[in-house]
Amino acid sequence: MNRVLIISSHTETVHTIQDVLSTEFDVEKTDSIQQGLQIHTKNPVDLIFFDLQDFKNLSGHPALNEVMAGFQETNPMIEYAVLTSKSEIREAVKAVKEGATDYITYPLDPEEIWLVVNAFKEASAKNNELTYLRNRFWKTEWLDVIHTHNPVMVNIFETIQSVATTIANILLLGETGTGKGLLARLIHIHSNRNDKPFLSVHCGAIPDTLLESELFGHEKGAFTGAVRKKAGKFEIADGGTIFLDEIGTISSSAQIKLLQVLQDKTFSRLGGEELVKSDVRIIAATNADLKELAAQGRFRKDLYYRLNVFPIVIPPLRQRPEDIPHMIEVFLKKLNQQYGKSIQKIQHDVVEALKRYAWPGNIRELENVIERAYILEKNNTLLPHNFPLEIISPDFISSFLHESGPLSLNEARRLALEDFEQMYVKNLIARNKGKINLSAKEAKITSRQLNRLMSRYKINKSSFRT
Repeated sequence: MNRVLIISSHTETVHTIQDVLSTEFDVEKTDSIQQGLQIHTKNPVDLIFFDLQDFKNLSGHPALNEVMAGFQETNPMIEYAVLTSKSEIREAVKAVKEGATDYITYPLDPEEIWLVVNAFKEASAKNNELTYLRNRFWKTEWLDVIHTHNPVMVNIFETIQSVATTIANILLLGETGTGKGLLARLIHIHSNRNDKPFLSVHCGAIPDTLLESELFGHEKGAFTGAVRKKAGKFEIADGGTIFLDEIGTISSSAQIKLLQVLQDKTFSRLGGEELVKSDVRIIAATNADLKELAAQGRFRKDLYYRLNVFPIVIPPLRQRPEDIPHMIEVFLKKLNQQYGKSIQKIQHDVVEALKRYAWPGNIRELENVIERAYILEKNNTLLPHNFPLEIISPDFISSFLHESGPLSLNEARRLALEDFEQMYVKNLIARNKGKINLSAKEAKITSRQLNRLMSRYKINKSSFRT
């Protein structure tokens, strides 16, 4: 970090910061955010101090995160420190939630300025180190996947970086929907086997009677319907990687065959005696406690120890809410490519609500919620009424009461009821995939009443059909 920009109309503020930092940093100053943006575009800065009062005095009342986004276009790693009076700490905290890194209150304390700057320097050094490692190891198309602000996930990606190029088997542990399949593919792509097949098998979705055939193949006549010889996944994936999801569900006989593959890299097809060789790396995953299943005798201990060479525990989404904004950006980029729309933003209050939700379905549930809201949205920003009530309702009401201004109780009640009614009808129609009769029956009203509500709120049932 070398360049600092001060945006403030208060001469004393500018002089104080200059006196503290000018011996070690190149310090620029301006009293205008627009001029600050021009300075930054011409010669990018690393840290900006900006006065919150000057920002509040801007005409047009732009959103703070939109102003900061303008600076981030030139330097995505730029940091911000808000300067504010002690009476406006709540506004400063809001600024931090919107993307500022820290805040300092008046009167400015030189020691506090140094503490903030040193914290930025440490963060910048870590970011530069991570960027360097990404550029050297991670393939470019996977940078979105490994982007994280969560320390547990940072450690996981560092672990993957260490183990990917080895031959060690890996056991991914975590709740359903945490991205175990994506991490398995990430490991394969960055392994020495990346030019060989990557095959994924969801063990829990295949009946026991068919799983062995799926994994190890079968000979002609091995069972009713086996009209020809079939190669299994282990034979096809020779030299590559097999991802075995929900490994805890496989039968005892399949466990024995899998153990044989792990021990001597051979197996026999179902109904056959010929030994087939297969050099395959196994990445297994489960949301169950394999150690406990092994202790109960429901899973072979020797197989558990073979699979558990390198266990990686993936945290649920509720434990990494700081990563949700980036995930939303990635999902929106993907959806824009799929659907041809151009939705680039999501309302800030919605993001905060999403960060507070428990996400029992984890990343998979978040992606589904964003896609549903995207399909329903008619504007270029995702708004609260297109999200499920159990996620957004309390935050939306709070925002509504804050932004509505002075209203009579009756007027506030009427507006709140309309907003609730509109969200309810949209959720109802979406849940029933655009089917009016089913929706009316669930709501215990007539189809005519439902149609009137849809007409009133300009809700088109065709938007909800799949």
